[in-house]
Amino acid sequence: MSSPHLLLTGDRLALGMPRDELLTEYHRWECDPGTVLGAGSRFPRPWEARADEWDRQLDDRDHVRFEVVRLKDKQSIALTRLHIDPGERRAEFGIVVAPAQRGKRFAEEATRLTLDWAFHLGGLRAVWLRVLEPNRAGITAFEKAGFRPTGRFRKSGHWLGQYVDEVLMDALPEDFPGPPAMCTALGS
Repeated sequence: MSSPHLLLTGDRLALGMPRDELLTEYHRWECDPGTVLGAGSRFPRPWEARADEWDRQLDDRDHVRFEVVRLKDKQSIALTRLHIDPGERRAEFGIVVAPAQRGKRFAEEATRLTLDWAFHLGGLRAVWLRVLEPNRAGITAFEKAGFRPTGRFRKSGHWLGQYVDEVLMDALPEDFPGPPAMCTALGS
């Protein structure tokens, strides 16, 4: 397996370029029942559909993905994504954490690093997301990373057989907590 190509380093994690040889592992994370539940998608996606999407998005500058790597052992522990609307200079954020890595507060740092890239290198003016209301751990991690609740879609999500609200959250550069990680990377 190739070594990760790290782009931006935080305290415990780094953003890197996703690796083709880990695509089956990423797909396994996405099909995990906890991921399916958290995304409200109800059913896993077939491998063929995921592989086709991966290939289509390789050259699409509006679909940016980052592999999240744990610094101490260079293990891949999550994927983050930005689906960019270039005309509006904003993006929808998404994250998938490896099932064995959940509950270790990695989502907060991975989200913060992705926001750092989006605002300081990507020049975006806003990043938003949707999270199911029962996903309290996700909402807490996103808030700690700098997102703020902005609204909701009522009964538009699905959680354990029930229709639930989707909470809308956004982050703006001026709301971003702390100094940019990229300053550390550049030696500033």
